[in-house]
Amino acid sequence: MRVVRTRAEFAAARAQLPAPVGLVPTMGALHAGHRALLQAARDECAAVVTTNFVNPMQFGPGEDLAKYPRTLDADLAVCEDVGVDLVWAPGVEDVYPRGGATRVRIEPGPVGDLLEGAVRPGHFAGVLTVVGKFLNLVRPDRAYFGEKDYQQLTLIRQLSDDLDLGVVIVGVPTVREPDGLALSSRNVYLSPDERRHALALSRALSAGRDAAPQGALAVIAAATAELGREDGTGALAVDYLELRGTDLGEIPEHGPARLLVAARVGSTRLIDNVAVTL
Repeated sequence: MRVVRTRAEFAAARAQLPAPVGLVPTMGALHAGHRALLQAARDECAAVVTTNFVNPMQFGPGEDLAKYPRTLDADLAVCEDVGVDLVWAPGVEDVYPRGGATRVRIEPGPVGDLLEGAVRPGHFAGVLTVVGKFLNLVRPDRAYFGEKDYQQLTLIRQLSDDLDLGVVIVGVPTVREPDGLALSSRNVYLSPDERRHALALSRALSAGRDAAPQGALAVIAAATAELGREDGTGALAVDYLELRGTDLGEIPEHGPARLLVAARVGSTRLIDNVAVTL
């Protein structure tokens, strides 16, 4: 496994990789969910590249950019264990040579204004801009993203399709703790009590999924009831609970859909989602 920092080092190392190349972009703080992404790439590609970069463009004012966990040494151990070929851990100046941002941003369009986009204005423009840069710089055949960030995954698929990037975008199922909590780098912020309250998100999604044979109204009612039991304690502040089509458009009368939730548990904001069949 090679670890490089600068653009020049990366370009030289990338030129030596066999095809097909799989890319797993990360912000570090790797957990079992990231390991699943890396393993999927390892299983399907001749060479695996991962980026390890906390992207300032996707953090808004007052968000947790400064305290976002940075654990490069532990991350490299995970990458080596999985069999990653090349890790690029650039500094901000390597990704944004003109001073921490770009003169041109990739705007996410209508889907970017929903859900997370409504709560975090500008977030997805930052995500798509850095992902677009990495897709151009790495030139992978396949790129892997987790379904936990389902809106992000949807937008990156649109990015590749609409801009004809020629990259297959692969979604990897959410990895959960045995009690149902979706793995997230931000889980380290949760106290033991907060972690217990956070389980309401996965319970609500499970309740909604189980009610799906009765239709869309039953899904929302079941999930809302489950959240309400925890919300009454004051430990949970729900940003949204929404049922949408698999493309995050209109809810179908029958067939596959997606149930999504976001909430603050103490000072930590968590998101989760689940596939449902109406």
